[in-house]
This record gives sequence, C-alpha cells and structure tokens, in this order.
Amino acid sequence: MKSFAKHLPHYLLLFGILLFGFSGLVLFSYDRNFQVGVGLATAIGYVAWGVVHHFLHKDLYIETFIEYVAIATLGLVIMFSLISS
Repeated sequence: MKSFAKHLPHYLLLFGILLFGFSGLVLFSYDRNFQVGVGLATAIGYVAWGVVHHFLHKDLYIETFIEYVAIATLGLVIMFSLISS
C-alpha cells in the first residue's frame, strides 16, 4: 500500500488522461474525425505517461515501451472498430 501512495500523483495523472479521452469520445460522438484525433491523443498521452513514469523510477526498458505501445494500439483498434460501425 505504501508503494501505491508513493505513486498516487502519477496514477492520478494517468486517470486524468484516460478520463479526458473517454470524455472526448462521448462529447464529440457526432464528429468521427474528431473522435479519431481524441483517440490518438489519448493513446500518445498514455504511452508518454508510461515512458516518463518508468524513466523517473529508473525501470524503463524497451520491453516496457513496447508493452505500452501495444496496449495503446489495441485500444485504438478497438476504438476504431466501435466508431466506424
């Protein structure tokens, strides 16, 4: 529990990035192109957050970066499939 409290500011920022992305998708449901932009911005923000977080804690490895990119890509694929139908 001590570790979670230590990282709380980082996790709050991540929550904010994801909340921004979800809110943008909902608020701009009438504009598919803007939703794509919001999705891309959220994915980039997620990867950037992961890189900065792990860099600050000195445990950033190429495998970690690839994992964040893979999860962001998976999220974009799911999002694109949902908004294009």
